[in-house]
Amino acid sequence: MPPRRVAHSREAGGFSVTVPSGVPILPAYVHGYSAREAERLADQANTLGELLHSDTRFPVGARVLEVGCGVGAQTVIVAPANRGAHFTSIDVSESSLVEARQRAADAGVRNVEFRRADLLELPFSDGSFDQVLVCFVLEHLPDPARALAALRRVLLPGGKVTVIEGDHGSALFHPDSLAARANIECLVRAQGLHGGDANIGRRLQPLLAGAGYHDVQVSPRFVYADETRQSWVQGFTRLTFNAMVAGVQEQVLTAGWMVPEAWDHGMADLERTAGPGGVFCYTFFKATATRPSL
Repeated sequence: MPPRRVAHSREAGGFSVTVPSGVPILPAYVHGYSAREAERLADQANTLGELLHSDTRFPVGARVLEVGCGVGAQTVIVAPANRGAHFTSIDVSESSLVEARQRAADAGVRNVEFRRADLLELPFSDGSFDQVLVCFVLEHLPDPARALAALRRVLLPGGKVTVIEGDHGSALFHPDSLAARANIECLVRAQGLHGGDANIGRRLQPLLAGAGYHDVQVSPRFVYADETRQSWVQGFTRLTFNAMVAGVQEQVLTAGWMVPEAWDHGMADLERTAGPGGVFCYTFFKATATRPSL
C-alpha cells in the first residue's frame, strides 16, 4: 500500500509537528518502538558506555534530570556510576518507561525515579535540578534550541547540562561505497522528515550558547573499528550503526526513495566495512555548559 499523502500532525519528542501535504506519514520516533530497537539501544549503550560516560560524574547529593531516557539503556550505565546522586529520568513514552523501570530493577539501580513528562512542559519548578543529562535526544526534536531553553529553566543557577549527540555526516568507512552512503542518507532524510537532525553533533556549541548557557565545552568522542578491534566491529559497526540504518528500511521502501535491490546493495556494502579489511569511523560530540548565576 502506498504511503498516505495528507496534511497531518504527529507527536515527536513530546510535542506536535505539522507535516505538509505530500510527505509520507512516518512513526513519531524515526527508529520506532519495537523490541529490536530496544535491543539495539542496549547494544549501543553497552558498547559506548566507557567512551561517552567515563567522565559523566555528578556530585554526591546532586539532583539530576535525565531527559528522554527511553528504555533506560543509558540510565543503567550512568546512575550506578553516580550512586550518590538522585536521578529523575523522564520520557514521553509510557511503554518505554515501563521497560526502563524493569531494566533498572533488573540491574539493581535504586537511585532513579522514572516519570512521564513532556520536555517542553516540564512539571518541575524553576531551579529544581543541579544537573541535566541529555543523551541522543536533541537529534529527534524539531526545535532543539527551544528544548534547551526549557531545560535551562529547571536547572539551578550555576548548574550544568551535559549533552551527547552523534553526527551521521561524520561516518567514514572502507571500502567506501556510494550505495552504502545512499542508505545512510536515507536515514538522515527520514529523521529530517520527523523534524530531527541526524547531523546535530557538530551544532552543539552554537545551540547551547544560543540557548543562554555559558562556558560551553565540546569534546569529540571518536569511534574507530577495524578487524583488530572486534568488540567495536560487533558492538558499534554491526549492532549500533548498521542496525540503525537497517531499521528504516520499511520507511524508505514504502516512501519509494529506493528500490529493494538498491537498498540491499547498500546494506551489503555497509556490512563489508565490518568484514576483513573493513574500517568504520564515527564521531560523537559531548558538550557541557552552565546556566548563568543570577
